[in-house]
Amino acid sequence: MKQSSSLFHIYIQSLLFLIYLLTKTRNRMKMGSGFAAWNVFLCLLLFMSAYRSGAKEMTDILSQSEELIGLNHDAHHHVHAHQSSHMDHMDPSSMVFFTMKDLKKGITMPIYFRVNELSNVFPHLLPREEADSIPFSLEELAFLLKHFSFSKDSTQARAMEHTLKQCENQPIEGEIKFCPTSLESMLDFARSAFSSGTEFKFVNTRRLTKSTTEFQNYTILEVPDQIFAPKMVACHTMPYPYAVFYCHSQETENKVFRVSLVGDNGDRVEAIAVCHMDTSKWSRDHASFRVLGIEPGSSHVCHFFQPDNLIFVPVSSSISNL
Repeated sequence: MKQSSSLFHIYIQSLLFLIYLLTKTRNRMKMGSGFAAWNVFLCLLLFMSAYRSGAKEMTDILSQSEELIGLNHDAHHHVHAHQSSHMDHMDPSSMVFFTMKDLKKGITMPIYFRVNELSNVFPHLLPREEADSIPFSLEELAFLLKHFSFSKDSTQARAMEHTLKQCENQPIEGEIKFCPTSLESMLDFARSAFSSGTEFKFVNTRRLTKSTTEFQNYTILEVPDQIFAPKMVACHTMPYPYAVFYCHSQETENKVFRVSLVGDNGDRVEAIAVCHMDTSKWSRDHASFRVLGIEPGSSHVCHFFQPDNLIFVPVSSSISNL
């Protein structure tokens, strides 16, 4: 399983590099058979991965995105959907937060990792032309529900409304954000976030063993590695009938880490985590403050990324032990 996970990661890196090269030259290509052939080629590459869909997948992603992004945006666009302040009553999907004092070899903590991985998400990515032909607006929700044959009271309808609201809300001060609906538009946004000419790559959380366990205690196996990146772009999977990501980048200081974990049941995870060093503008209702028992601005906040998230960093980023 570890070998297949590594092969898939190499495959996706190669795919992203291919698209990066092709999108760099797209302005020199005429709209016609060449561009159509590229779209067919992209689709063939994407559908080489396993296909997975359904209401449960959208529900799982909705739960996690509510934790990290929030159903109701305010000072930091991060509001938890549940009001309980007691750890025992918290949604397990909120158990992704920690502080840097927890980043030590041998530390054990409860962590939620969705089963969904990039191999499940990429087949849902549409070519840019197809994605751009479908309205992506809260004003068009009624049309979209009819288009995808969802009732207005369904789980899918709630998930779509949530995604459209988050994507249309304005970014906070010092943040840029975008919800790409195609791989090309995601790469365009990442490219615009970095300095001109900066080459970038992606890192992501990877399950190294096959498992259906989403929530359990994990122990840090080795001293975590810090990925020194002057800037990062994080892309979170959003619940939608096709692949949509919530991508954002902040000017405030962030620290990125790679953490080797083992679960109580033997599951191995190579996780990517980020520590946001300035939380002064975050909402007091942010889930992390209840989980960690802290106040906005009183401490940094760290969280693990889910396996189906993408984190773009400059290729030149160095790595060293914490």
